[in-house]
Amino acid sequence: MITHTDSPTLCFETEVVRVRRLTPCFTRITFGGRCLSRFDAGGPLGPRDLRIKVIAPVGGAAPEPVDTSGPGWYQAWLQRDPRRRGEMRTYTVRAARVDGPRPEVDVDFVLHSHQGSSGPAAAWAESASVGDRMLLLGPNAGCTDRYGGIEWQPPATGGRVLLVGDETAVPAVASILETLPASSSGHALLEVPTAADFLALRSAADVKVTWLARSARPRGEALLGAVRDVVPPRRDRTAVDVPEADPGLLWETPAGGLRPLDAPYAWVAGEAGVVRQLRRYLVGAAGLPRSGVAFMGYWREGSAV
Repeated sequence: MITHTDSPTLCFETEVVRVRRLTPCFTRITFGGRCLSRFDAGGPLGPRDLRIKVIAPVGGAAPEPVDTSGPGWYQAWLQRDPRRRGEMRTYTVRAARVDGPRPEVDVDFVLHSHQGSSGPAAAWAESASVGDRMLLLGPNAGCTDRYGGIEWQPPATGGRVLLVGDETAVPAVASILETLPASSSGHALLEVPTAADFLALRSAADVKVTWLARSARPRGEALLGAVRDVVPPRRDRTAVDVPEADPGLLWETPAGGLRPLDAPYAWVAGEAGVVRQLRRYLVGAAGLPRSGVAFMGYWREGSAV
């Protein structure tokens, strides 16, 4: 590992220690290495939706380690011969155990070959075996305040949450659910290729997990319908004009009384086009406050992931 104590990002030279096929769509690969003792796993709350980079080999050649010191490290990496630098892709950490004598990081890979196409990292994961080498670029435990990489930022007071995503967001959602306190409630809506890709997820919170099998339907269609059911359009409610109050937070109930909207903190990730539609609906038609939503386009239809 090339180490820089003041660099927020480190290059970890890891080895595959376990491979587990979870469903036709998901494979969990566990990376190990003593260098991971310097990997920041997110502190007491865990990784949540922590983003890292993996550098997949090209043509069988192992990529050379990346010197991440200085602001121009990525441009320097791009200047390398593609056959030596490998292909860089973004993933989220499913789980990390880095405090013991054998530090490990789990990454769940979405396999696309059953859908007819695969990017370099997914193709590598399809045939990965114990002992294979992989470069991970992730947070330096000594500089996490400058790394970023975690978009999950709900209110400190807890409350209702809404988690929405396609298969590429499932690992992050699964990790987030494990960190939620029992006082949280809400919904997690997850669209995956088939019912065979449904997973058993754990959480202390009262969050209802709804799995949606895409099958032959257009991508995102099931998600959009499920989100509308959980968060109805604002126009279906009657706003009440109350002085010095946000009209988006007070509504008239059928009985004529007032109640708070109790808007959930929304986290949405997946294919960029679908995420845009969901954002437009939640912030527009449903009237959720922009400050209470996080939207991430993890990939784009037509591009290898």
